[in-house]
Amino acid sequence: MANTPEIAFYHAPNTRSTGVRVLLEELGAPHRLHVLNMRAGEHLGDAYRAINPMAKVPAIRHGEALVTEQAAVYLYLADLFPEAGLAPAITDPGRGTYLRWMVFYGSCFEPAVIDRHLQREPGPRAMSAYADYDSVIARIAEALKPGPYLLGDRFSAADILWGSALGWTMGFGLVAPDPALSAYVERVRGRPAFQKVAAADAQLAQAHEAAAGTA
Repeated sequence: MANTPEIAFYHAPNTRSTGVRVLLEELGAPHRLHVLNMRAGEHLGDAYRAINPMAKVPAIRHGEALVTEQAAVYLYLADLFPEAGLAPAITDPGRGTYLRWMVFYGSCFEPAVIDRHLQREPGPRAMSAYADYDSVIARIAEALKPGPYLLGDRFSAADILWGSALGWTMGFGLVAPDPALSAYVERVRGRPAFQKVAAADAQLAQAHEAAAGTA
């Protein structure tokens, strides 16, 4: 990868981009970190909207490629560094399962969790992207039952996404605590890359709070 363009990574601490920072660490991917202070509204400025008009993180720029949306960033990076083994190859039978869980988070899990939290009806089943909340949680539990990871013994980028997602949703009480899900989160978050990023993000968050006068 020595001759490839540098990866520019747009990040804010304690957001959905934290998992991408973990992924970059797991991949050993050289990158330039661009930190946005969301407390100061930096993500809403014209400079960042030129990167992502939705004013969300994460986003990456790699040469001429600009990638936004969480799952797309994960997929792009994991495929960019195949030697790290965090994404099954196109010809690998596990590729389908991997892609399913990379997409299931944004298309089913997060909408179901937010609707449940806001006490909103999901709409008619035929029109709902996720069917119903209980089915979504049941499918996740089923996928993790064989363990220890979504692809069995193989740790992948999908586990970074789901370890982060289940951790914050259970942590905020959006998803009911479950022994199997909690054990999975602990297993994923116990990895050195997660520990390193958690410490670094805590420092960034503290600096942002101090800058905003809320520390």
